[in-house]
Amino acid sequence: MSLFLIVIIAVGFIFSQAYRSPGILYIAVTFSLLMNFFSYWYSDKIVLAMSGAKPADHESNRELYHIVENLCITAGLPMPKIYIINDAAPNAFATGRNKEHAVVAVTSGLLEQLNKTELEGVIAHELSHIGNRDILISTIVVVLVGFIALLSDFFLRFTFFGGRNRDRGGGQAQAIFMILGIVLAILAPIATTLIQLAISRKREFLADTSGALLTRYPEGLASALEKISQYKMPMKMANKATAHLYISSPFQAKKVATLFMTHPPIEQRVAALRGMEIK
Repeated sequence: MSLFLIVIIAVGFIFSQAYRSPGILYIAVTFSLLMNFFSYWYSDKIVLAMSGAKPADHESNRELYHIVENLCITAGLPMPKIYIINDAAPNAFATGRNKEHAVVAVTSGLLEQLNKTELEGVIAHELSHIGNRDILISTIVVVLVGFIALLSDFFLRFTFFGGRNRDRGGGQAQAIFMILGIVLAILAPIATTLIQLAISRKREFLADTSGALLTRYPEGLASALEKISQYKMPMKMANKATAHLYISSPFQAKKVATLFMTHPPIEQRVAALRGMEIK
């Protein structure tokens, strides 16, 4: 959160110098503070709404409830709220600001396509995100990355389409800040997105390991990941902002550079799981 605050202030400062308007910096700082506040308290609700998740009915999902409950007891975690996304693509994610206010969401496709041990592996993975305190930063990133992208897009649009009638004074210094502003507006969303993806990949490997230790059966999660990766259709509610939250990318698999992947390759994750020795 501090890093994003610094980035937004830097963007606001450059923009304010480029347009010789201190008000832009004040607005950027105010908005960044407000976004930090709202992303901390309401980011989980925003993510659930974006994903189309609905609270799970206990009577209709007894097995799911029992799996979550048993694993929570083993992990020493409070029982999270359970949500279901009506989507045939098998996937799941965890969100919330802390373990006392956590949510685990699974798709209907996950419940239909996985057996019990595989489902336990997936749920253990998501509970590990909660136990490892990944959920807050991962959920906040959704809001803050989006805000920086909007701020940069606004600057570029205003520069090229709305700023032609501005006072052209200011000399060389303003021209330099204008160039810096354009460069920063282009690079800031890319940099923050790479931070988002790097955080996601690192935490996925850790959650895989922690989940396997929780169930004492790495093969359950390994088999689940293979089944999830074999489903080639993207999720109906797939969103680039929330993609890093899921256990596997909600988009159709494509060959892209590892640097721009939201998740480590499934093959690497499965190999790591099957190479574990549980004692």
